[in-house]
Amino acid sequence: MGETVTVRTPDGDFAAYIARPAAPQAPAMVVIQEIFGVNAVMRAITDDYAAAGYLAICPDLFWRIEPGIDITDHSEAEWKKAFELFNAFDVDLGAKDISATLGFIRADAGCSGKAGAVGFCLGGLLAFLTATRTDVDASAGYYGVGIERHVAEADKLTDPLLLHIAEQDQFVPKEAQALIVSALKNHPLVELYTYPGRDHAFARKGGEHYDAADAAKANERTLAFFKKALG
Repeated sequence: MGETVTVRTPDGDFAAYIARPAAPQAPAMVVIQEIFGVNAVMRAITDDYAAAGYLAICPDLFWRIEPGIDITDHSEAEWKKAFELFNAFDVDLGAKDISATLGFIRADAGCSGKAGAVGFCLGGLLAFLTATRTDVDASAGYYGVGIERHVAEADKLTDPLLLHIAEQDQFVPKEAQALIVSALKNHPLVELYTYPGRDHAFARKGGEHYDAADAAKANERTLAFFKKALG
């Protein structure tokens, strides 16, 4: 369904997977990867957003470390590689690359002008930073890792942000969750949902902690959120 394009920046060029909707013009959606790169799961999510009516793009944010990462969560070796990439990743440069991706996709003839961002895991943190550091029109983050270290940036929010928090997230301790919730629950631009009993990546199809019911609930909330924010 999709194709690979090249985003050009002063720092260098990187690849992105793009999927187009049926409509000739539509709002854009930047899909922000997990720690496994632009893999089959991320491409499928990008395709799903195109099917839902968005001009969807998933940039290769690991390009500065190693371009073209496409691994799964199915083997110990791949998990090891994923965490090596995660630990080497610079979130500030990642946010900068997402900003470049937003500029790229907004310039596409198929973009109606507005643009959202949705991220998972590492991408959940980056969705938060995209909301605070770029001109995105709306952002949604699933089980973002490390948001608690950046909650003060919520003061810079000018557009809506949606966050999904897994209450049993092995990568986001209860103390971190409490900090995120207490800092953001009363913010007028933030929607927060917590999912009791759910672990990290409960919305990743085929993943160890996938929960179909709560994944569907989170996805419905996200699509409703973007429909309201982006039209």
